[in-house]
This record gives sequence, structure tokens and C-alpha cells, in this order.
Amino acid sequence: MNELIVLENKKDKLRKLIIYFFVYAFIGWTLETIYAFLLKGKFVNRGFLIGPLCPIYGFGAVILILLLGKSKGKPGKEFLISVIAFTIFEYMVSYILEAIFGLRWWDYSKDFLNLQGRVSLAYSFIWGAMGIILIEIIHPYVSKKLQKIERHINKNIQRIIIYVLVIIFIIDVIASSVQYLKC
Repeated sequence: MNELIVLENKKDKLRKLIIYFFVYAFIGWTLETIYAFLLKGKFVNRGFLIGPLCPIYGFGAVILILLLGKSKGKPGKEFLISVIAFTIFEYMVSYILEAIFGLRWWDYSKDFLNLQGRVSLAYSFIWGAMGIILIEIIHPYVSKKLQKIERHINKNIQRIIIYVLVIIFIIDVIASSVQYLKC
């Protein structure tokens, strides 16, 4: 019986992480789109996907939630871990996207102390600050709101919603990849 509870808890944790991925990927896309609109004065679909998600933000948030779960309330530690984790993650994503598609979605070449234009010291510090804001302010708020929503939705319906979101995401990744591979 205890193993069943542990398995269910693992499934619940995975379900929550998947939902967090989608929430933060959407928030990231929204922020990027607003930023691009302010810079260019027109709508620009930011990110890799056709749909309204920036997976780098979703994965980044989930990575930080997992890494910083026990560091809440320790901003120095949160900052340092966020800087290191996001910088490594951003570099890897940039490298992989360029290796696969021959394109760059961002370029920090003109920034002070950048590494191959993939990461820069300034953005690393921004990611560090955003990590603290995420763990101390945004994630507790998002987590509470999602818990309220979850209480009103049957677990089976929640699973169906997650499956649908994942299927749509996979279709979007495939369609977007085909689009960029044609370039």
C-alpha cells in the first residue's frame, strides 16, 4: 500500500511539473511577445514554436523549481543556482537549436562578457534575479492558483487535459521543426 502512495505521489509530481511547464512556457512567450512589441511596435511571435509557448521558459522554470525547492528563503543561494543553471541551460539550448536548424533565436555577441553570443554576464545576472522572483513570488502564487483549480476538476479530466496539451505541444514541435528545416 505504501508503494502505491509513493507511485501516486510521483505521478502527481510529474503531472504538476507538466502543468508548470505549460504555464511558465506561456508566461515566457507572453513576456517575450510584449518585449518584442515594445521594441518593434508590432506583433512578433517570439520563440521556436508556432503556438504561444516558449519552451525554454517552461523547462527553465521546472528546472529551477526542482533545484531550488529546498532553497526558498535563501536569496543568495537561489541567485547563484539560478545564474549557473540558466546560463548552462541557455547555452545548451542555443547550441542545440543552431546545430539542428542552423539558426539563432538570440545573439548576445555585442554584450560585455558573452560566450559565443549564446550567453552573457548581463543576462546571467538577469536570470539569477528572475530565479529569485520565480521561487519567492511567482511560483507560490501560480502554485496556489493551480491548487484551487485542481480541486474543482476531476483527476481523470486533469489527465485528459495534460494528454491533450502534450499532444498539441508535440504536434507544434514537429510542425515548427519542419518549418525551420525548410529554411
